[in-house]
Amino acid sequence: MTKTLETVKSAVNAGTKTLQEAILESIAEARQTCEIDGDNSANCAVAWDIVEELQAEKAHQQQAKQRKTALETYCDSHPEAIECLIYDV
Repeated sequence: MTKTLETVKSAVNAGTKTLQEAILESIAEARQTCEIDGDNSANCAVAWDIVEELQAEKAHQQQAKQRKTALETYCDSHPEAIECLIYDV
């Protein structure tokens, strides 16, 4: 019943679902698993660990998007500027 983290991540990487969709599905599955097996069961803990890992990955991706330098931000707005030109040598 409980999916493995690798299964969920591979579905996200394959593009069949977004990370947010995977998180929502994992939350629903974790709740169902805990109802069936009990809140103190190993399966319940594993299911919530998967949710936690997915949420951490989403936070990491959002943080990585925000790590632009001032030059990168400038070049995004002005790609034709001399400072932004990239030459192949």
